[in-house]
Amino acid sequence: MLEALVCPRTQTTLRYDADRQELVSKAAGLAYPIRNGIPVMLVDEARVLD
Repeated sequence: MLEALVCPRTQTTLRYDADRQELVSKAAGLAYPIRNGIPVMLVDEARVLD
């Protein structure tokens, strides 16, 4: 299923971070949370990467 999801800001692929339960977009510098098994693909809800 991960192959079907892309970053809403850059339209690039995402990497799954199992430890943090996030989908990471290196291109955008954002990490989208996964809550209750559902990815929250909203830029406003994403965490900015360090």
